[in-house]
Amino acid sequence: MTGNTALLVLEDGRIFRGESFGAVGESLGEAVFTTGMTGYQETLTDPSYHRQIVLQTAPQIGNTGWNTEDDESARIQVAGYVVRDPSRRASNWRSTSSLEDALRTQGVVGVAGIDTRAAVRHLRERGAMRAGVFSGPSLAPDESLVERVRQSPSMEGADLYGAVTTEKAYVVPAVGERRFVVAALDVGIKFNTPRMLAARGVEVHVLPADTAIEAIDELRPDGFFLANGPGDPATADGPVALTQQVLQRRIPLFGICFGNQILGRALGRGTYKLRYGHRGINIPVIEHATGRVAITSQNHGFAVAGEAGERFRTPYGNAQITHTCPNDGCVEGLAGIDFPAFSVQYHPEAAAGPHDAADLFDRFVTLMAEHPVGYGGAAGVPLPGAVPAGTDRPADAGPIDAGLPEPERVEVERPVLDPGPAPTVSNDGRPLDTVDADAEAPTGPFPVVAPSGSEPDPLTAPFSDVEDALVRRRPGDDDPSDPAGTAHAGGVAGRSGPVTDRPWPPPRPDDEPPTTHGDATAQPRQEDR
Repeated sequence: MTGNTALLVLEDGRIFRGESFGAVGESLGEAVFTTGMTGYQETLTDPSYHRQIVLQTAPQIGNTGWNTEDDESARIQVAGYVVRDPSRRASNWRSTSSLEDALRTQGVVGVAGIDTRAAVRHLRERGAMRAGVFSGPSLAPDESLVERVRQSPSMEGADLYGAVTTEKAYVVPAVGERRFVVAALDVGIKFNTPRMLAARGVEVHVLPADTAIEAIDELRPDGFFLANGPGDPATADGPVALTQQVLQRRIPLFGICFGNQILGRALGRGTYKLRYGHRGINIPVIEHATGRVAITSQNHGFAVAGEAGERFRTPYGNAQITHTCPNDGCVEGLAGIDFPAFSVQYHPEAAAGPHDAADLFDRFVTLMAEHPVGYGGAAGVPLPGAVPAGTDRPADAGPIDAGLPEPERVEVERPVLDPGPAPTVSNDGRPLDTVDADAEAPTGPFPVVAPSGSEPDPLTAPFSDVEDALVRRRPGDDDPSDPAGTAHAGGVAGRSGPVTDRPWPPPRPDDEPPTTHGDATAQPRQEDR
């Protein structure tokens, strides 16, 4: 840190003052927070954070510095960075520079030393909002900075995926034998996603966001992948139209994060903005078909509208909401029932985060194996009654779901745990058929043996008796009006009965000399004070 003043300014007028961290200047975006305690390099380079000012809830950031291996895109994507206590020293065998050096080199304006707990609580109560980070020559009177923030564009209606997509298509080759070819639409894809597919024998063709269906037909892929990305999914008309054309061709489809929202809109679902979003690496998700809970990595501020287990009709067949978040009921997954497509709102590729959901890539591989693409180039084989994307349905065509079976709400059946065989012996080891039903039940897994002396046996006596013997009351602890402790002499604070008649504190032997500390004046012992 330089020691220069830096400000985090929120659109509602709240201002947090700290020190400059990283580049000096001005940056505007949406203020959001992430709860991950690790993986700050992956967070900073995640394209889904484009045009967002990220607050880290973890108090100390930067301990492991910056390396050349953990980037999830070609550059840092966040608009600004806010931390409480940046590490003064980077310590990791892979580190090539400090976090602040990386921020400064790539021109990312940051602020450190603010109370991030207060800032996060403010965003939780008020919601994610427009914000700005200002330092150096960009500093101005508070009213001027607040007005500058309020004039910046909102995240609602923001068309951002075009700013992070690849300019040219590229190929990530399969590791080992090539089993399948996948066309991945880059609306903000992370580097680790093609790696996860390649490790399963998939050759990944990463395509720009404005790719047309003719390019997909020419490639003839075994599957289609919708990546994560930034911005409002309501602006993604091009990717939604392309997804509808892919669904008409029955190409197996898998989407994550922004891709889940694109698939949802392609199926006719609405999307909406969350109050403050899901951003972190410990967010639970329920898969309703199995009841399984996965701890997931997430980064999204928008969601698909729907309810847990809901089935609905689409032009391509029935579909279902398959996953939700137990924290707030947010939709976390969709799947086609009559067509080969599914998506999740979270990040199975992690980077950073847990690997609970990595098997979704295996499911995608299985889906491609079970549904080989049988279309004839650009001609396609759409589902009966499907309407090509971008065309109007004739007025006399009848309802869009004509001929589809009536969907039923799915009831999740929880597994019943088998308690196992009934016990044959009692807690004290006797066969159950010899136990006296009227006898007093033992108080624990082992019989309690009464101590023979005046002090309880710490191995067998109840803990409360041992505690009474070890924790002795000091006079006046529980009754200020009885400083001598005569009412409960020898008792334990909070208890009425005496434990022992030994005084507290224990007397010092007459022949013990006073405690001295070098040449200092003799000092009383701690217990005598």
